Amino acid sequence: MNSPQALYLVRHGSADRAFEMRPIEIPQSESLKEDQVLIEVEASGLNFADIMARQGLYQEAPPMPCVVGYEVVGKVVGSKNARLPLGQRVLAFTRFGGYASHVVVPAEVAVPIPDSIPAAEATALATQACTAYYAAEEMTRIQPGDQVLVQAAAGGVGSFLVQLAKLRGATVYGTASSTEKLEALRPFGLDVPINYAKEPFEVACRRELQKRGKKGMDLIFDSIGGSAVKKGLSILGPGGRMVCFGAAQMSSDRKNPVQMLKVVLGFGFLHPIQMMMNSKGLIGINMLRLADDRPDVLARCMKNVVEMTAQGKLRVLKAEAFPAIDIAQAHERLGSRGSIGKVALLWK
Repeated sequence: MNSPQALYLVRHGSADRAFEMRPIEIPQSESLKEDQVLIEVEASGLNFADIMARQGLYQEAPPMPCVVGYEVVGKVVGSKNARLPLGQRVLAFTRFGGYASHVVVPAEVAVPIPDSIPAAEATALATQACTAYYAAEEMTRIQPGDQVLVQAAAGGVGSFLVQLAKLRGATVYGTASSTEKLEALRPFGLDVPINYAKEPFEVACRRELQKRGKKGMDLIFDSIGGSAVKKGLSILGPGGRMVCFGAAQMSSDRKNPVQMLKVVLGFGFLHPIQMMMNSKGLIGINMLRLADDRPDVLARCMKNVVEMTAQGKLRVLKAEAFPAIDIAQAHERLGSRGSIGKVALLWK
C-alpha cells in the first residue's frame, strides 16, 4: 500500500495556490465499522462544485483546511462487508474527501464496477451520471417525441442527459460554447446543436420549435442558473418541466458583488400560482441532500448507471486525466470550460 496522502484545500483563490498535498492516516481494517469500506483510490473525479468551493462560493463545503471531491474509483483494501470483499473494484460517492489516495466510505454508496470501464471515465458515473439519471428517470419521465433542451450539454451531466433523453425517444436540443463540443455530442444523440456563443439559446430554440410545429419545450435541464432559468421558462410549453441542478453563472464574478447580485436577480421571481396557471413545473436537485438523507436512492442510481454503461447503453463522452500532483492544471482545465466531458485525477 502506497503512503496515504490527500490534497487539502487550504485557501480560496487561484488553483496553483489553493491546494497542498499532505499525508493522512487511515484506519486498520479491524477498526472499520460493519457499514464501512476502505478504498485504495485509482482516480478521483472533479466536479464544478469543486471549482466553486475553491473560490469560496460553495456553502456546502467544509471549513478549510479540507479535502473536497465527491467520487472515487479504486479497490477495496479494508472491509467487513460481505458484498464488498478485499480486492473488489468499486465506484464510490465520497461526500467530500475524494481528493485522496485512500478513502473510507459507507458500504451502501460503493458499488462494484467492472475492469472494462477505465478509472478516469468511471469517475463520471458517481455524481454526474447519477445526477442525470435521477433528473431524467426519477424526477421526470421523458416521453417519445418530447422536445428536450440540455444546457451545457458537453459537460459531464449534460452528456448523460443527452443520451438518456435519446434513449426515451426525445428530440434533443443541446447548448455548448463551440462547434467542436457540439459535434462531439452528435454520436450521443444530439439532434439540435445550439452554439450559444453565436446565438441566444432561446432564439434558436423558438426557431426550431416553430419548424417542428411545437408550442414549447417539454423538458429543460439547466445547470447554468441566473438569467438562463428565466429565459428557459419563457420557452417552456404547457405541461413542461424545468429541472435545475446547478448555477454555473455564479462562479465567474466572485469578486464583483454587483455582478453576483445580477446573477441572483437573473433567476427572476416565481410564484406557485404563476406556474400552476401555465401548467409548468420547476424542480430543484441537490445530490448532496440525497447522499445525506436518502443514500438508498443514490445507491440505486449508481447501480443502474454502472449497469447501463457496462451494457453499452451509456457512454462517457470523454475523460481527461491528470496526475494528482497536477491538481492546479486539472482545476484550470475544468474551470476554463474548455474541457469536454470528465476531468479526473490519477493516484496510480
